[in-house]
Amino acid sequence: MPHSLVLNLLPQSPIPPQFLTGRHLHALFLTLVSYVDRDLGDYLHHGTADKAFTLSPLQMRFHPKRIGLPDSTLQWEHKTIIPAGTPCWWRISLLDDTLFSKLTQLWLNLNPYHPWHLGPADLLIASIQGTPQSTQPWANASTYAQLYEQASDSDRIFTFSFATPAAFRQGQYDTALPTRECVFNSLLNRWNKYSGIELSNIPIESIFPSFFNLRTEILADSRSKFIGCVGEISYRLMGIVEPLQIKQINALADFSLYAGIGRKTPMGMGMVRRLKYMSYSN
Repeated sequence: MPHSLVLNLLPQSPIPPQFLTGRHLHALFLTLVSYVDRDLGDYLHHGTADKAFTLSPLQMRFHPKRIGLPDSTLQWEHKTIIPAGTPCWWRISLLDDTLFSKLTQLWLNLNPYHPWHLGPADLLIASIQGTPQSTQPWANASTYAQLYEQASDSDRIFTFSFATPAAFRQGQYDTALPTRECVFNSLLNRWNKYSGIELSNIPIESIFPSFFNLRTEILADSRSKFIGCVGEISYRLMGIVEPLQIKQINALADFSLYAGIGRKTPMGMGMVRRLKYMSYSN
């Protein structure tokens, strides 16, 4: 059962920007896991396979909008210190029940005064949101069966908001272009791995991009440089396609909120959600 949890955080001391990278937030998540199950924390730390979770970059409750990008685009890098007392939020999505059940004790016995360390800073978890709200579209939960059952068998338009840079592995190299194969195969692989409801015969060859407002962004740290796309893109299903196949594609599109798309989703990249409307007109 996928969960998309939003943790509302309050830093007790300033957070330097060098400790706001995906690597440091990944370490914070493993600390949370190890707090309730050390063996599981060690397993996730050393595992090299596709991870059953995704993370967002740390978000200040309010931050200046990036010029030229949709409002749904998030902040994926910080150039300055986040001051103490600044309300922040952090999204964690879990793709299988094992992780969620292990962390249930953490959620149920949340101590708002227990400090969690991010570099030299202490963070308090003020609250956790697990259901959608008008001011927080990134919180939600659903069983895989519900995602599939509630998926439309007639909707032929799939609009995605790439809120943090997304890139895709092709052979030995990365590409930042969200082709239909890259996007829907990424979703299909994660769905089939975790859902227990295998989807097959997806007519990817019938999916065509119909609108896009994208740009590339470069995210660099001391170890590497990551180039990905952000913005919005719509795909349209063309030709004669069976309702069952349309339903399967819609289920995958709805699943994007939890799964993310592309590479480095456990490090905050490829954070995506489906939009039910077009923000721009052709």
